[in-house]
Amino acid sequence: MIVTASDATRTAEILSRPITLNGLTVPNRIVMAPMTRMFSPGGVPGDDVRSYYARRAGAGVGLIVTEGTYVGHDSAGQSDRVPRFHGDEQLAGWAKVAADVHAAGGTIVPQLWHIGMVRNHGEAPYPDAPPVGPSGIDVHGNEGAGKAMTSRDLDEVIAAFVEAAAAAERIGFDGVELHGAHGYLLDQFLWERTNRRDDAYGGDPVSRTKFAAEIVAAVRAVVAPEFPVIFRYSQWKQEAYQARLAETPQELEAILAPLAAAGVDAFHASTRRYWLPEFDDSDLNLAGWTKKLTGKTAITVGSVGLDGDFLRAFTGEGAALGSLDNLLDRLERDEFDMVAVGRALLQDPQWAAKVLAGRLDEVKPYDAAALNTLS
Repeated sequence: MIVTASDATRTAEILSRPITLNGLTVPNRIVMAPMTRMFSPGGVPGDDVRSYYARRAGAGVGLIVTEGTYVGHDSAGQSDRVPRFHGDEQLAGWAKVAADVHAAGGTIVPQLWHIGMVRNHGEAPYPDAPPVGPSGIDVHGNEGAGKAMTSRDLDEVIAAFVEAAAAAERIGFDGVELHGAHGYLLDQFLWERTNRRDDAYGGDPVSRTKFAAEIVAAVRAVVAPEFPVIFRYSQWKQEAYQARLAETPQELEAILAPLAAAGVDAFHASTRRYWLPEFDDSDLNLAGWTKKLTGKTAITVGSVGLDGDFLRAFTGEGAALGSLDNLLDRLERDEFDMVAVGRALLQDPQWAAKVLAGRLDEVKPYDAAALNTLS
């Protein structure tokens, strides 16, 4: 692809603009999206994890969101290779990750995660820690797939998120992201298919948001007022790509407003294709609607930087993604504020540096076959 001087200048000008998230100044609009890697034996991030994040920060990524990290609850997740955000050795490892990212010029937040009823990455429930969710119903609608959470369970999970957020601030992270997307625990409360509760935590969209809002408020209360709290959410779920939390902007506002009021500083609106409109009669994507409805900072994500060949091979779709013009147009008119990049940045640690310099023709195409060898 031929990149003109004007293209390079426009790309650099738009993506290089700093942005403030509460008390944090991020040097540009590029975010590294969270991507599960399973490279942390015993849940401890080692030197390779430090290098992995620091390389991308050093190449110009403004804000790194780590892979999902388990909070300290028995049912949060049970893979021995997914990092944890609790325990002395685990937190010592994460402190080194944060320090290396800062030394490389970046900012970083951990994604705090409880998988709830989902059992992925080869996980099997421990006998004394069954899967838990709002109603014991999994994303496929299977009843009795796990335990419906009691009031005590809710309190314990809230405490686990609070402890992890406090630890993140204590060991030098720049904020936290709460994982409320993709069919995991917080999302299971938001979605009517998995939340059949008849107490204060179930029913209409506002009631289904109550648990996530309580976590946000509890986290907000324990960290400094200027410490950013990001909330990631999605319409789609793992193995339920057509699922929707909201069919209209009004339904979406009912879900997002309590979260914003509880203390969310930015929403990370996860979609699979950032360029697709979220509702009829508007070109706004999910992040665009999020910003319009809440006034909060919005991060978009979804196949940014992937070329048409990849999309055709894996989804049967094609897209003219050799250019970032569509993305830049949307940023320029403030539809959303930041852009999260996943697989493209996984493939090419120098992706941000190349894009900011207008060297798009040097970006390495994503190669799924090489996934396990990337660092």
